[in-house]
Amino acid sequence: MREQKVKAIILSAGQGRRLMPLTEAMPKCCLQVDGLPLLEWQIKALAANGIKEVVVVTGFAHHVVEDVVGRISGIAVRTLYNPFYALSDNLGTCWVARSEMQEPFLLINGDTLFEISVLDRLLKSASAFPITLATDYKNQYDSDDMKIVAEGERLLKVGKKLELDQVNGESIGMMLFNQQGAAAFVNKVESLMGGPDGLARWYLSAIDELARAGHVGICPIHGSGWCEVDDLDDLNHAHNAVARWQRRSSAAEASASEQSTSREAKPLPH
Repeated sequence: MREQKVKAIILSAGQGRRLMPLTEAMPKCCLQVDGLPLLEWQIKALAANGIKEVVVVTGFAHHVVEDVVGRISGIAVRTLYNPFYALSDNLGTCWVARSEMQEPFLLINGDTLFEISVLDRLLKSASAFPITLATDYKNQYDSDDMKIVAEGERLLKVGKKLELDQVNGESIGMMLFNQQGAAAFVNKVESLMGGPDGLARWYLSAIDELARAGHVGICPIHGSGWCEVDDLDDLNHAHNAVARWQRRSSAAEASASEQSTSREAKPLPH
């Protein structure tokens, strides 16, 4: 495992109202998924990919998130509280975290679960763009999907209300910024937050504007597992998905161990 010189920022300020009553006093990033909090699965996958520093941006029931973070070892994790979480959408959360975005970083939605290979593919992608969006595709999209229009490796548009006949993928809620991309994103976030509708905007509206200016590429991760947790059906699906990924990971580790043992046991030539 190679150490990655990028910081991971996880946006976990929201409550997750569609998961009520489970989220009445607990943010959805702390809900249990196959035996661990959703947030802990994210951080385990980050650690497995060599990430050494994680910042979790909190809001609703921030003390619950801090308790979860406090039990995690083996990786440097800290929290950053957004006191305005109830007044703004996630563009505002990014604005609060902008001081953490002065160097290359990963940005991950707090409700996106992902197999280790998803992040590995994004980190290894040789994107020619300052910002790289992890994307997937499927046969059809609904109104809640964060859809994309891409041309080759270039992202043209991202949003929920794109014309379906143009859509050829979706954002999975994970992206990578190099130094130039970090600066461009912070500038755009500050600009949009200064507008009349800044509090109501999603941060992907900033990515959309940067994409239209040619600053954003895509990294397709089709074939690797991921899911988002918005409602109870999603949560049930996440339990099954994470268990499946764990079985797949264990099988891969066992196979690698057997191959290593076989090589070590092979007699040396005389």
